[in-house]
Amino acid sequence: MTTMFLAVAQMACGSDRADNLERAEALVRGAAAAGAQVVLLPELFDSIYFCQNVGSEAFSLAAPARSHPTLARMSALASELGVVLPVSFFERAGDAYFNSIAVIDRDGGRLGIYRKSHIPHSPGYQETHYFSPGDGGFKVWPTRFGPIGVAACWDQWFPEAARVLALAGAGVLLYPSAIGSEPSDPALDSKPAWQHVMQGHAAANVVPVAAANRIGVEAGRNSEITFYGGSFVADEAGTIVAELGPRDEAFRVVALDLGAIAERRAKWGVFGDRRPDLYGALADG
Repeated sequence: MTTMFLAVAQMACGSDRADNLERAEALVRGAAAAGAQVVLLPELFDSIYFCQNVGSEAFSLAAPARSHPTLARMSALASELGVVLPVSFFERAGDAYFNSIAVIDRDGGRLGIYRKSHIPHSPGYQETHYFSPGDGGFKVWPTRFGPIGVAACWDQWFPEAARVLALAGAGVLLYPSAIGSEPSDPALDSKPAWQHVMQGHAAANVVPVAAANRIGVEAGRNSEITFYGGSFVADEAGTIVAELGPRDEAFRVVALDLGAIAERRAKWGVFGDRRPDLYGALADG
């Protein structure tokens, strides 16, 4: 297994899909020029975070994976630059709608789709109105540059998801995100907990973790969210080795020696000493 050069990128997102895609492409091109092989963009980066509002208008943003304009453009970009792109998008599948991630390999081909499993419902983050819970479980994707596990935003708060992906052989865990202030409690700053919980996933599973968030202020009909950025990469010990600020529209590239990390994980023994026979209460809950 070789070294993976991973980039996290963050950006502000508006209501103009074409503009969002232009700026996302510029970030991917910049990261690729800086040596990145895998580039992680934020959750649902091709639109505003429409889940602040409950209504029918935003459903027009969804499309089937095979004809989704964002995936078509990102597939062409991945092929041109020879990079891997996990792309968050609003998927329509028959009569169902999902918050999905298409894993696009360096040749532009799609390895598959992950559908967000944990769907939040709170003031400002009313995703259950738009998305069905994912129906495919957690999977690891064998990209050209190493095996990656992907999940989306609210998924990142659940250690069970990270452990399942690590057990399935993920060399790195990637979380596109859209998180910021809480309209119901403007004094609450969730950013430290947001980072710490994923740093814990990294240390507990001896696997690097990366999250890409959006930035900027977005107003809904009855709420407003300030997205706080803070996109980061944590190494296999949980130490943040790259981080972006609260207003940076930028990227960071880190080198991850997946072979050395896999050896360290095997020596640490965390998986060999597991006691699944004692964990039944997790499923019973």
